[in-house]
Amino acid sequence: MIDNLAIGLTLALIGIGVLGILFSGVRNVINGNSEFKKVSIMLIPVAIFGISFAVLGSVAQAGVATMIFMIGAMILGILITGTRGTFKL
Repeated sequence: MIDNLAIGLTLALIGIGVLGILFSGVRNVINGNSEFKKVSIMLIPVAIFGISFAVLGSVAQAGVATMIFMIGAMILGILITGTRGTFKL
């Protein structure tokens, strides 16, 4: 019983945090403090998850596929940045 309550409260707090971040991002774009392009970068994992869910049909598999893709993209970004810095490209 307490496990279900703890998990539910944790998910609720995460949801409130995500809504707060979303509200803050929209407000900053409207006020001109942030560019829409920079804020919209946060939607990339959501789009990848949606595509992988449509292809795989399971939330668990889509989550793992999204995680693997994002880790691969991070490693590729680190390699590209390191190569640019090393060879002054």
